[in-house]
Amino acid sequence: MLTTACSYIYKTYKKKMERVGEQVIRNKQVIFKDYISGLPKESDFLVKNENTTTLKLPEGSEAILVKNLYLSVDPYMRLLMQKFNTGGIFTPYQLSSALEGYGVSKILESTHPKYKKGELVWGPTKWEEYSILSNTQRLFKIEHTDIPLSLYTGILGMPGLTAYGAFFKVCSPKKGDCVFVSSAFGAVGQLVGQFAKHMGCYVVGSAGCDQKVNMLKSKFGFDEAFNYKEEPDLDAALKRYFPEGIDIYFENVGGKMLDIVLLNMKFEGRIAVCGMVSQYNNVDNFEGVKNLMHLVFKAIRMEGLQVYQYYHLYPKMLEFMLPLVRQKKINYVEEIVEGLEKAPTSLVGLFDGNNYGKQVIQVARDL
Repeated sequence: MLTTACSYIYKTYKKKMERVGEQVIRNKQVIFKDYISGLPKESDFLVKNENTTTLKLPEGSEAILVKNLYLSVDPYMRLLMQKFNTGGIFTPYQLSSALEGYGVSKILESTHPKYKKGELVWGPTKWEEYSILSNTQRLFKIEHTDIPLSLYTGILGMPGLTAYGAFFKVCSPKKGDCVFVSSAFGAVGQLVGQFAKHMGCYVVGSAGCDQKVNMLKSKFGFDEAFNYKEEPDLDAALKRYFPEGIDIYFENVGGKMLDIVLLNMKFEGRIAVCGMVSQYNNVDNFEGVKNLMHLVFKAIRMEGLQVYQYYHLYPKMLEFMLPLVRQKKINYVEEIVEGLEKAPTSLVGLFDGNNYGKQVIQVARDL
């Protein structure tokens, strides 16, 4: 009896010590409070430090536990903040849960055969310090660490792959093409303009302030750029910069901008629809486009896109991009904000024009 009792006490103590070894820690999170309409506000989110995460994965799972290092702040996230059925891949955020987006993370524990402890990855994660990721199909291993890790939220991550796939596969650029990029100072637009210049195209971009306009020309090498807010007549502005018409339009804005661009497209022009930021806060009353018949008149090809369509191109994109990055033949502006508690401010700033280039949240310094 004594032996049995001692054995039971020992097993109980051992299990308790194993649970202690799992280490339960606080996990700061950015919580989505409620579905919103109109412009997002900082009060729509809650930064919580009370939730906890166990730093050990359950046996038999195929998941990874990661420490998030950098989080990507992207305009598309606004679409997930409303109870809106897109009929596509966009699924609204879950209420009272951490926001989700793209990020750069270090693997702390893994029960997945493809991923090992200590490896770095980029892809979908949650806006929190530590995440358990069970859906690993959209993750990419980071094998080139001579590049700043923050760039895997931008030029070497989702925005870079979007720009690469959409421009080269949808737009089919040729030397001498006339290219217009709206919201050209954004994370995708600034890359598309530079890709077009590398192809020998004539490139014009639009932005919302004079400082961004000047940087498009001085830093990114655009041939021309204009402040759309200061143009009383967008049609006249486009005719000024494209007297013979536009071959390629990289669409990031939508609404009135798209309507006017259609009037100025050339025959057999190509339009890649990456986003329509002017409509993201207006899903209950999308702005109509009147000039769609020009798709027929001019045999224009207009195609929407999602980055997932180009995942298979990532190795080819790296082969193209890494030499340009290392040789500093391509420029990229990112604005890094330190601290998860500042994430709501950065996210809201995307929609009031206060952002400059790629917005990044630095969650942790150490690897």
